[in-house]
Amino acid sequence: MTQQNIATPEHIEYVLRMGDNALILGQRLSEWCGHAPVLEEDMALANTALDLIGQARLLLTHAAKLEGKGRDEDQLAFLRVERDYRNVTLAELPNEDFGRTVVRNFLFAAFQVLLYQRLGTSSDQELAAIAAKSLKEARYHLSHAGEWVIRLGDGTEVSHAKAQAALDYLWPYTAEFFAANPADDAAAAAGIGPAWASLEAEWEALVVPVLNEATLTVPARTPFKSYGKFGRHSEHMGHLLATMQYMQRTYPGATW
Repeated sequence: MTQQNIATPEHIEYVLRMGDNALILGQRLSEWCGHAPVLEEDMALANTALDLIGQARLLLTHAAKLEGKGRDEDQLAFLRVERDYRNVTLAELPNEDFGRTVVRNFLFAAFQVLLYQRLGTSSDQELAAIAAKSLKEARYHLSHAGEWVIRLGDGTEVSHAKAQAALDYLWPYTAEFFAANPADDAAAAAGIGPAWASLEAEWEALVVPVLNEATLTVPARTPFKSYGKFGRHSEHMGHLLATMQYMQRTYPGATW
């Protein structure tokens, strides 16, 4: 089966969503460069951001090929309007502080690890190859962030309070990972990748033991819903894009 045969709109959206997640969280984490609490973590967060941007490049390049409209990774990254991005809202939220950053990295990396594992058998061979490469990075991100979640949660009274506040704030946004999406159903039926909703139980089984070890209380689910992966973003997304897209918007087609 050729890429032309399988490049349905749902297939393209599925790949694009993954690319946008990596792109937008990578952009957010890059804001820590030169501002982390210690030099080692400054380097670790910068490297995590670079890993995510690298994943975004591969995924957006693949999405552009599937789309067949002559666009490339840079045009998808820098020349779309806000409503055309399909990242989950969790990725675009401000860093706020180190505690919130590592808790978000942990929750997100746990999801990425499970998704990339399942994509190893994708009928889209290019996507399977990208997932195999990215899985190694996601596993490191999960390990690194998980260690910090435990250190902060089971640390001082102040670090515990900040880690718990971060979890309380971020947890409701994780429901968006698993919200039903027609593109997921089509991708699953075609063997391209799992419906994200099918990963929820495994994700909770992966994150909850670490949160328990960190002596953090897992918040109850609420009716709150976010819709970033449907193109309905938070008030923070426009500000992020204004910074990220500045050069290409000001000097269209600029190259180094």
